Amino acid sequence: MNLLEVRNISLAFGGVKALNDVSFTIRKGEIFSLIGPNGAGKTSMLNCISGLYRPTEGSISFEGADITGMKPFKRAGLGIARAFQNIELFSHLTVLDNLMLGRHTKMKTGVLAGGFYWGRAQKEEIEHRKAVERVIDFLEIEDIRNIPVGRLAYGLKKRVEVGRALAMEPKLLLLDEPMAGMNAEEKEDMARFILDIHEEMGSTVVLIEHDMGVVMDLSDSVAVLDFGKLIGKGTPQEVQENPDVIKAYLGEEQFI
Repeated sequence: MNLLEVRNISLAFGGVKALNDVSFTIRKGEIFSLIGPNGAGKTSMLNCISGLYRPTEGSISFEGADITGMKPFKRAGLGIARAFQNIELFSHLTVLDNLMLGRHTKMKTGVLAGGFYWGRAQKEEIEHRKAVERVIDFLEIEDIRNIPVGRLAYGLKKRVEVGRALAMEPKLLLLDEPMAGMNAEEKEDMARFILDIHEEMGSTVVLIEHDMGVVMDLSDSVAVLDFGKLIGKGTPQEVQENPDVIKAYLGEEQFI
């Protein structure tokens, strides 16, 4: 079953075409990696899927419904969550508070009830707190739960960024370079968490990552972009053996 279908997506900024007629499908329950050289259009594609950008042409369907013109918050309500390449946390808030913000699409009580913190609002927050506690345990960040995010090491901030997306209990989790800037040990931990998210939580994962060893080890399917065009897709083995992919990464002269 296809969870997400991207059909003939093009995205232009004036005379610059960031994406050019890109199509692929993502099956429910897989880890799907989107790779390519810097400037290939990978983050632009995630922005189109999450709703930050509206494509110039083409369409995107989620669970069979067209979401091309849908606002980002409505896509979040459908179960599409995003962790950003550049950390987008609130540095003055604690880890716990940042994770609680990931539950905003599931909160039903109004501003008045929430402000007085009584009845249904109180019960609802208790339930959301339980969900966040499960994320904290899952990502092994119990000891930093009450520390302001701005005081954390970079690798822990990246983990909290992923945790906030996980707090939404996503059907589709978009991870934009979750291992960028990490050392070898931190990368190993993050790779383990991604596998556990996939296997234990049942989320479908879209991963952008430059470490090809990680991509080939984790992915069920891989799509390759170069200058906004899709130049290859398939299993990790098929992509590794694709001449166009080799050329894009190594350069035409070395390939010949």
